[in-house]
Amino acid sequence: MKRHKKNILMVLCLLMQLGVLAQIPEVPNRQEGEGPWPQLIIRGVILINSTGSPPLGPVDIVVENNRITDVRMVGTTGLPVDPAKRPQLKPGGKELDATGMYLLPGFVDSHAHIGGNNGTDASYVYKLWMAHGVTTIREPSAGNGLAWTLEQKKRSERNTITAPRIKAYTRFGMGSKQPIATAKQARDWVRQNAKNGADGIKFFGAAPEIMQAAAEENKRLGLKSAIHHAQTDVGRWNAMHSAKAGISSLEHWYGLPEAMFTDRTIQDYSLAYNYTNEQDRFSEAGTLWKQAAAPFSDRWSKVMDELIALDFTLSPTFNIYEANRDLMRARRAEWHEEYTMPKLWDFYAPSWNAHGSYWHSWGTEQEVQWRENFRLWMAFINEYKNRGGRVTVGTDSGFIYELFGFAYPREMELLREAGFHPLEVIKAATLNGAELLGMEKEIGSVEIGKLADFVIVEENPLMDFKVLYGTGAIRLVENNQVTRVGGVKYTIKDGIVYDAKDLLAQVKKMVEEEKAKTGYQIIQPGIAPHKH
Repeated sequence: MKRHKKNILMVLCLLMQLGVLAQIPEVPNRQEGEGPWPQLIIRGVILINSTGSPPLGPVDIVVENNRITDVRMVGTTGLPVDPAKRPQLKPGGKELDATGMYLLPGFVDSHAHIGGNNGTDASYVYKLWMAHGVTTIREPSAGNGLAWTLEQKKRSERNTITAPRIKAYTRFGMGSKQPIATAKQARDWVRQNAKNGADGIKFFGAAPEIMQAAAEENKRLGLKSAIHHAQTDVGRWNAMHSAKAGISSLEHWYGLPEAMFTDRTIQDYSLAYNYTNEQDRFSEAGTLWKQAAAPFSDRWSKVMDELIALDFTLSPTFNIYEANRDLMRARRAEWHEEYTMPKLWDFYAPSWNAHGSYWHSWGTEQEVQWRENFRLWMAFINEYKNRGGRVTVGTDSGFIYELFGFAYPREMELLREAGFHPLEVIKAATLNGAELLGMEKEIGSVEIGKLADFVIVEENPLMDFKVLYGTGAIRLVENNQVTRVGGVKYTIKDGIVYDAKDLLAQVKKMVEEEKAKTGYQIIQPGIAPHKH
């Protein structure tokens, strides 16, 4: 998604080209987490893997020098663990007793903006992600500048900061001294982007010859790519064009309905539509899927099958559009009070200027349209998965009332709503994301030889993804007592064990301190602040 304000669009684009962006507060050196150790043994977990296997355990998982060296079954249901079966701890090693807990591969967020222009700093964002088990992100657009993002990537690789590992994608044309207007300029820019150290490119659209040249050159160099088909160019370059050109993934869903139009070539825009009025843009986008071919029709199936044959990945980011079908739910999410920064809350409010703050007059009619849009969209995504297509979990949080970290389990819930089995959701969140990034030999599943990235939770997330929220899930227990269960217990990245709840407590304190500076209160839009 775009990360700038519309009334200064041209200025910010120029600043991005020059690499001149607002100063981001320095991320402090890591003080959280224990380890790494020469050997780490996680004892007694139930393993929920991404390989298609049902849960199994108890198992002991052995890590040495940040690589999994053993995944050993040490017992069966109903019988005590046999000590003779357990791997032995070596001198200098560490045991983590996770008896009865559930362990999953570290989560991959395939669409994760680090922050900046929406009033958040990186340390706040990183800790929210890590508190929710996100150990790897793909940063589309390098919104804080490529040099800055690459420095964060290096610091994360060295584990000198508390942060997920980072894949840095630049926005197409970023850093160019002049607008890219020819195929040659496109190829030259792509080659320079690779030399600069980028992991890939995020496209929004351009003239077809420019898109073709850039996508082909990028793939030839072995880099990955993503595309958000902006309405300004989707009429001449849709999802099918992107897949055929070798682009790796589709962000959101723009470009998919357009590839399945049968009785039109352009979205049925109202004649008063203006793209810079985001209420127009987002409300009318809510009618797009019903303009496309019907589910399971010949055209619908043909497009799907061809995209799958081209190994085209879909990163739907359902959650970032969920406010469109239920604005009140998104505004009233319980984590906003304690975990949403004041500047971020202000950024969400209705505005002519801030991207994604298009609640100028958002009501029943828009929400009903978007619920139908979701139904048709979800049907495509679920069948795409059923036919062997790759779907990932991406959040695009920091916009539209979706908070970093908390948006991740919500995206998992929405894939479940679309029809995914919970184990298919886990695969989308882990192994599929790793494959999209070209990292499937390193992360994405719990297998010998892979890196030590894990999520450990005390409750079974397959039964209720809500236990992955930092705020947990509500349970009524004996004596009519209402309690909370869940929240990630440990996030392990590169063999370093992080107390996920401590990370979340740190975020809560950050927000409290920021509010205390001005006496800030979170107030719902259009309501006057309470006077004491």
